[in-house]
Amino acid sequence: MKILTANFLTCAVKACKASPAAFPLHFSDAELEQEETEFQADFLRNILPRIDWEALVVTAGELGFTSITSAKPEGDAVTDELLQELHRFLLETHVMEGKLVCGNCGHEYRIKEGIPNFLLPSHLGAYGIANGQMESEKCNREIKRGHNIRVTTLMI
Repeated sequence: MKILTANFLTCAVKACKASPAAFPLHFSDAELEQEETEFQADFLRNILPRIDWEALVVTAGELGFTSITSAKPEGDAVTDELLQELHRFLLETHVMEGKLVCGNCGHEYRIKEGIPNFLLPSHLGAYGIANGQMESEKCNREIKRGHNIRVTTLMI
């Protein structure tokens, strides 16, 4: 998984959607690999406005890349040297094994062979912990009342 990808990921638990602590996801036990690619200055200039710089600085610090400046560069501050450094960090650095950890709920998304697994366990589901429990309790009440409940489960 390229580091650039992590700058666009957030926790999939619904209860975390509104929490600022759910972004960025934090790397844990990360095994990094460098893979040289062709330098793409235009791509980096175009993607730079979309990057959450504060999250990028946090991620860089966690992974030991201390050369990323804390202030987001704009205008003349976007030098070829900076673009080379960003290219090396965002596009050439891959996380091959490890975990992404939510700062809000603590859920860990495993990264195996460079692919993060964002499938949630059934107890977290699409509604999150609290809402999932409420939905389950609601279904149990309806069944006790004699109502037919249709439950559809998608197995992947």
